[in-house]
Order: sequence, then C-alpha cells, then structure tokens
Amino acid sequence: MRLVILDDFDLASEWAAKYIRNRIIQFKPSAERHFTLGLPTGSTPYGCYQKLIEYYRSGDISFKYVKTFNMDEYVGLPRAHPESYHSYMWNNFFKHIDIDPANAHILDGNAEDLEAECQAYEQKIAEAGGIELFVGGIGPDGHIAFNEPGSSLVSRTRVKTLAKDTIVANARFFGNDLSRVPTMALTVGVGTVMNANEVMILITGAHKAFALYKAIEEGVNHMWTVSAFQQHPRTIFVCDEDATLELRVKTVKYFKGLMHVHNRLVDPVLSIKDQ
Repeated sequence: MRLVILDDFDLASEWAAKYIRNRIIQFKPSAERHFTLGLPTGSTPYGCYQKLIEYYRSGDISFKYVKTFNMDEYVGLPRAHPESYHSYMWNNFFKHIDIDPANAHILDGNAEDLEAECQAYEQKIAEAGGIELFVGGIGPDGHIAFNEPGSSLVSRTRVKTLAKDTIVANARFFGNDLSRVPTMALTVGVGTVMNANEVMILITGAHKAFALYKAIEEGVNHMWTVSAFQQHPRTIFVCDEDATLELRVKTVKYFKGLMHVHNRLVDPVLSIKDQ
C-alpha cells in the first residue's frame, strides 16, 4: 500500500491525473486491447478530471481506446437531471475528451429491473477483461462508492439504501433540501473494486481526515469500507496535507520519506507524442 501526501488539493489532483495518464500510455491501448478505468464522481475527483482534460487538449493523451465504468448512480433520478452522475460525468469529463460514448459505462438508476441492471454491469466489466485501474473517492464515514458502513467487504454491484450521513452530505447538491436527495443508489461493491488490478483512492480535506486514519492506521473493518483496500496488492491513497490531520506524526513522516519513490511513478510524465 502506498500513501502519497501532497501539499494541497490542486497538487493531489495533478499527481493523480499524471498517474492515470502514465498508466494509460504505458498500457498502449488499441482497438483490440482497451484500457479499462473505473471512475468516481463528486468534488474530490473534479480537479483530476480537469487536469486530464488539459492533457488531452495538449495532445499528450487519448481516451479513444479507454473503457470506463463509473462507481455508482442514484436510483430514480432522471438521467438528464443536473445532479445525476450521468450529467456529472458528461459535463465535467466525457464531453471534453475523445472517448467513444459506447465505451463510457454508467449504471442506469431508472432501469425497470434494478437487480438485472446490476448483474449486467458486472458482466460488462468481466467482458471488458476486468478493471485495470479503479479510481475512487470516499465519504467522511469511510464509504467507497455507495458501500455504506456495514457493507460486505466482498459485495458486488447492487442496490443500496443510503445512510443518513450520506444523504445529509449530498444535500448541498440539491439546494440543501433533504427531501429532494435520492435515498437509494446502484453501486459497485467493495469486492468489485477489489477485483481491479490496481486501485487509487483520492482523499482530500480535513473532513476526510478521520476516515483516512481508519483506512491507514487501524484494521480492516466493514464499518469503514475503505479499510478493505489495505488487503489489495496494489493500492495507492493520494491525499493532501489536510487529510492527514488524524494520522500519527510518525506515519506521516514515514510516507513522506517515500515520496522520492512515489514520484518516480509520475516523473517523467509520459506523452503519446513520444510514441
């Protein structure tokens, strides 16, 4: 497990974007061999997406042979609703890059049969060869995707009832009106993400500090589902200084002492112009 600590949100976003860029370019995707990327929504990955758009516009990366699978989607929210995760992904990322719309997979929270939709999503991931790199974010209570506290750590894509804390946290996107916030969602499972070849989790802000502490310094616990990734062979946590506030000083010093190793993953930053 790696913990990469950057000074602030912007630097953490840039490091994560460089890492994704390098992994895609190193993979050398083609029409016969797509790179599969799991993606989150929310405020934390926004900066990373902005940097990836910047790299695409400068001609340094292409998403033509990338397949994406998003983590989750609200149940019952129209796809065109400004707060649906379909809208988020297209407005903040997909429409600004050269991804084939057929390769951008997002769960359908309005499907007639939600269970069948979840099973089909798992099947699509399998048919794509599994996820090469799953990028995730977490909530203040340590949930990844919508795997709320108490979720099974071997769970698969399914329908979930959202915790009250999650509904309150998401109310800011719905005019702070709790009655307008969806109470259910479709989400990939912890086991779905654990099956990825590699996982990168973005954690920024002091309000996520206790969750990062639970993820790094305490044991695996289904009440803090992000802690499961201690047991993944290739997990990278990327955070800013504010997110480390609950960690022990020696933990922070230890991982900061490894930054020269971690930075080799993004330096040099690769470009398709050089291929």
